[in-house]
Amino acid sequence: MKPGSLTFRLSLMFVVAVVAVLLIVGIAFNQLSRHHFRALDAQALEEKLEAITQIAQEPAVSPDQLKARWHTLLAAHPDLSAVFLEPDGNLFFAQPPQSSAPSLARATEHAGVWEWESDGHLFRAMKASVAASAIRPPLTTWLVLDVTTHMHFFALLERWFWGVLIASTVLSAALGWLVAKSGLRPLAKLTQAAASMSAGSLKERIPLEPVPDELRELITAFNSMLGRLDDSFMRLSNFSADIAHELRTPISNLRTHTEVILAKKRDSEVYEENLTSNLEELNRLSGIIDGLLFLAKSDNGLIVPEPVELDLGRVISKLFGYYELLAEDKGIQLKTSGSALIFADSVMIDRVVSNLLSNALRYTPSGETIEVNIQDLGSRVELRVENPGPGILPEHLTRIFDRFYRVDPARREGEGNAGLGLAIARALMQAQGGTISCTSAEGRNTFLLTFTGARDLRT
Repeated sequence: MKPGSLTFRLSLMFVVAVVAVLLIVGIAFNQLSRHHFRALDAQALEEKLEAITQIAQEPAVSPDQLKARWHTLLAAHPDLSAVFLEPDGNLFFAQPPQSSAPSLARATEHAGVWEWESDGHLFRAMKASVAASAIRPPLTTWLVLDVTTHMHFFALLERWFWGVLIASTVLSAALGWLVAKSGLRPLAKLTQAAASMSAGSLKERIPLEPVPDELRELITAFNSMLGRLDDSFMRLSNFSADIAHELRTPISNLRTHTEVILAKKRDSEVYEENLTSNLEELNRLSGIIDGLLFLAKSDNGLIVPEPVELDLGRVISKLFGYYELLAEDKGIQLKTSGSALIFADSVMIDRVVSNLLSNALRYTPSGETIEVNIQDLGSRVELRVENPGPGILPEHLTRIFDRFYRVDPARREGEGNAGLGLAIARALMQAQGGTISCTSAEGRNTFLLTFTGARDLRT
């Protein structure tokens, strides 16, 4: 059991709680018992005083008879002594005879009862004035009760209490450790399950049925984490496979062309043609590698935008100028509407919109129109790129922004297309605090760029 372990802490808290409760109960019992005995002693003194007063007030009683009657009353109580003093301080009567008026130098008084300790004895006394019919004036009476047995009782009680407290502390420590160990057993099982997790068991989940309610939220969060790890691992595995596939094709082409051209002597024109073909493959490889490096930087937060004030209307007009000849060759019209000011990185915005326009031109049939609409909604700016063309099934809409993902399972979506454009577009939008999404309905595909809080980039 380590000093910093949860079992030790729970056991310690259990022991502290038990000791605190026992201390409170013990102190309360001690105080209540002392108060009860003090009340009983005061009641005994008051009853004796009342009996003494009744005897003193009987008529036709001589002083000697009075003393005899008082002696008979008090002699039956060996722990009780009484002293009767005349007004001048002389002793009138004492029982036992050797008794004297108490010294109150170390006495305390509470509710008419005096209490002091002397020579290992504890005394409680009551002082009163007793008027007797046979004596004038009244006598000063001291009734003293020896309550040493009470003191011994409380001393014994305290010894027993401390002994029981120590034994209870040891016992509660052992029980607390057992209870904590038993209560934390589900947590130990959770730890074992977490330690046994590997890449091959990420699909497994910890069941919620046999665990206590306090651990359900933790296990639910842990299972959710496993789901996210499983998804990330699958994406990474697929990503690695896609990288190998994409790089294998151009490298294989380069090797094949080179082997063929080196198989025998050829004219310089053939070498030049082969080198040109190799250069195209090398450019494709370079584009894939650049895209992968960019996405790696994006994943590690290394892309830092340099926001400036941009007029989206002018940005779209400028990009239309680049794509105008290609659109005319395909018989496609380009149309824009709306304008808004944003603060964003101009190079990044140009790259995102260029990617969307090139995709739209690739899939828009001849004679159709690509529309770009800009709306300033106050808290955000929305830019829509909409084009007619083959619809995108719902199961593809959530994945078209993944790296190397292609809707066409045959992976043929255009020459030189590596499937990184939309992934790069999403990374660029996220770097600027924006979002990108896609919808497809009724033969029209719409990509939506949302610049939320884009104006705040100035600060």
